[in-house]
Amino acid sequence: MSATDHVALVTAARIRDLSNEEFLQRYRCDRLTATVLSNRYRYTVQHVCTGLLQQAFSSILRDWYDFAASISGPRELDYPMPAVSNSLMLFLGTMSEAVRNTVEEFGHERMHAGDVLIANDPYRIGTHVNDVCFIRPVMLDGHAGPLCFITVRAHLADMGGIVPAGFSGTKRNIFENGLVLSPRLLYREDRPCLETWHLLFDNTRFPELLTPDIAAIHQCLLLGERLLRQTADRYGAAAFHGAMRYSCDASAETMTAALEALPDGVYEGEDVMDCDAVDGSEEYRVHAKVTVRGSRAEVDFSGSSRQARTSINASWLDSKSGVSIALMFLLAPNASFTSGALRSVDIVLPEGTLISARPPDGVTMLFFETVVVIVNALFRALAGALGERAVGGDFGSASVHSANGVREDGRAWVSTSQLGGEHGPWAATIAGDGDSYTVFYPANNMDPPVEVIEADYPVVVLRKEYLSDTSGAGLHRGGAAVVHDTSFESEAEHFSMPLHFRKPSGFGVWDGADGATGGVWLWERTGDSSRQLLPGLGPEVYREATPVAGTLDPNSLMPSRSGEYFSFARVPLWHTSPGAVFRYITNGGGGWGDPRSRDPDAVRRDVRDEYITPQHARDVYGVVIVGDPDRDPEGLRIDHAATARLRGLEVRPADVTRIEAPETEE
Repeated sequence: MSATDHVALVTAARIRDLSNEEFLQRYRCDRLTATVLSNRYRYTVQHVCTGLLQQAFSSILRDWYDFAASISGPRELDYPMPAVSNSLMLFLGTMSEAVRNTVEEFGHERMHAGDVLIANDPYRIGTHVNDVCFIRPVMLDGHAGPLCFITVRAHLADMGGIVPAGFSGTKRNIFENGLVLSPRLLYREDRPCLETWHLLFDNTRFPELLTPDIAAIHQCLLLGERLLRQTADRYGAAAFHGAMRYSCDASAETMTAALEALPDGVYEGEDVMDCDAVDGSEEYRVHAKVTVRGSRAEVDFSGSSRQARTSINASWLDSKSGVSIALMFLLAPNASFTSGALRSVDIVLPEGTLISARPPDGVTMLFFETVVVIVNALFRALAGALGERAVGGDFGSASVHSANGVREDGRAWVSTSQLGGEHGPWAATIAGDGDSYTVFYPANNMDPPVEVIEADYPVVVLRKEYLSDTSGAGLHRGGAAVVHDTSFESEAEHFSMPLHFRKPSGFGVWDGADGATGGVWLWERTGDSSRQLLPGLGPEVYREATPVAGTLDPNSLMPSRSGEYFSFARVPLWHTSPGAVFRYITNGGGGWGDPRSRDPDAVRRDVRDEYITPQHARDVYGVVIVGDPDRDPEGLRIDHAATARLRGLEVRPADVTRIEAPETEE
């Protein structure tokens, strides 16, 4: 059955309406087998990723989980993708096209057993040049051509270019960005293709990390191939491919049903990125218009800003990832991510925009920052359609910090995505308060342990904690902003990349309030003091700092929504002496629901746990808390009479004479 015939057949009846005979005719296997194989595909990619997580050497793979795995079917089925790993979501929307485009350009008929094909061009396969796709065909005895493909997309520690490790928003064209690999063989029949290896190592730094990482990826591809061959040997090629189609059809039907549940209409929203590295006064906007008609939707990005002049852009495939993540997050969170997920969705994407950049000047590096803007624009657009099920904004920017230097023994070091504002809060939802320490919506990474960071690099992590009064207020409270201080113990160069401080990213929904905005500051050690600098959290310390980025009060240099905007690239490269401290404060997460409806005892607990101060409880939530949260946090009490008056409620006689103690909590 061709891919065209299969799609025509699928439109005739939904899976749940098929008789057993019709199911067998469509998928060449019974329902139980299709379910078993679908789970087997997901097991396989997750097993591959677990292996790589355990075997990788570079911190970006080993500690940050910056990779993903997928399975794709053969050309005759139009490369369906029935399973992706539970890892970096930013990759998932690009994986099916990455395999198709890479294999077709190289030549489907040129693939042999034991080959590994690689590519990393953002305009061919999405994301950025450090993210290399490793594609291995899986062959089956007696089956002509590849049975399927097992793919790992992994971030390599360096791909050359003018910035060590690549992370920067200041690069202005693809020639500064790093080595671009068109589709080519890395292994031919499991023997290294030396010309490709030489090309890699003649143009990149840190071969001591790239070599074992690539070797680990190769072994994980062998594992995935072995598991898939075992599955196909047991169930046969027909059932193997039928279950692939079933997996894709099932996720397509889930999204279709979710769209049918939305009211027909046109919904619009937009979100902004602060600026590029050329002009701090120009915002970059993503405008999303979502048209819902029955079981289909169109997402139109017309009206979005032109492509940026530096490396903050995303490619057309990254925009597909953003749409996939937003719609599945909001409408079908329990569905499996497959290449069928967006079958009922059309995407209109003009060329040459921030989210569809073209080479050579529309350079793509910080694509993940732009995907966040896409996701938040769609969250804003669909808030009206979802009503109380709407979801607000998160902290909006990974605020990646990339630092490099040379140790006393002459060895170079580079730290990326570990010492900035990479982790922060989410918004509240109808289900409850927002989490305060995770990655932004389109990612799924880990937070490296402090002990590992300090062992790998000449740094001391001084502080990771939440800041009071920064979460978006609501019936359910958004997550609190995170403050992260790091002391760099040797001379270093720094690229700082916060891109969402001009306006609050943590927008509230359903009458919830916006979260606070954050910023970035630098303190340099002065004089001959060898004492470690640990800046306090009071307002007076910011006057002694150099502002790096944020919307800040020009006098106090503290975050202020009405303050002056300091562009992240006003100093493109920071040079520091030993003992310098960088501070990152993330934005706060958006609230959900009316803050004056929040349970007073939940407000008391927030004061006890230092999410909010007593003054904030009174002014924003209308709850009067009595006691000393610093010296006796468990002794805090609610003044019910004063609270009732603040909230405009009727004061009951009992409230006048009692200030209730809370029930004992576990």
